Amino acid sequence: MHGPGYAPPPPPRPSRGGLITLRVLFVTMAVLSCGFLAWVCMLRLAVVTRGRRDWIAFTVSVAHIVLVVLILGTDPGVEEFTTWRGDVGMSLLLAGVPANVAYYLYAEIRHFGGTASAAYAHPHLGTTAVGRQGYGYPAPPPPPPQPQPQPYMPAQPTRQPPVPSSPRTEPQAHPQRPAPARIDQVRAELDELSDYLRRQEGDR
Repeated sequence: MHGPGYAPPPPPRPSRGGLITLRVLFVTMAVLSCGFLAWVCMLRLAVVTRGRRDWIAFTVSVAHIVLVVLILGTDPGVEEFTTWRGDVGMSLLLAGVPANVAYYLYAEIRHFGGTASAAYAHPHLGTTAVGRQGYGYPAPPPPPPQPQPQPYMPAQPTRQPPVPSSPRTEPQAHPQRPAPARIDQVRAELDELSDYLRRQEGDR
């Protein structure tokens, strides 16, 4: 099964110097013709941008020139205008020159400035989006961002606060009791023993 393929590359963008030269040329043409060729500026703008609004502006510009020619044609003068129709026609003709030139320069500069900014910000937008829509299929929406897995962190045991140790009670030395008079007791026992032995000897 074949894929949609790649979209044809967009036409090369004119250089900055070439754009300035073309603008000066068309503006000069509109001014030197006293507005009779101002519709040429609108035609170039509509062909370059291919916008519906610019085609409408070109149509209005052509209708304006046709109206001016009709009004001027009703003036009976040959070399100069002799009635108010000629004055109105020339006024409309000259008023159309700055209007056409201003709109032409504004729309063309905005068009090429916006194209350059979009191409710089999204260099692959023209190939991917147009290539997917070339066969009538709408471009699929971008996938939602996947949640990043959080690294597993083992639960840290909660450290209990140290229990304050009670001060060690040193065994208190018992007060020494006065020792019994062991010597006197031993001496008394020895005296009794010696008396007993004497009595035994006396009985013999």
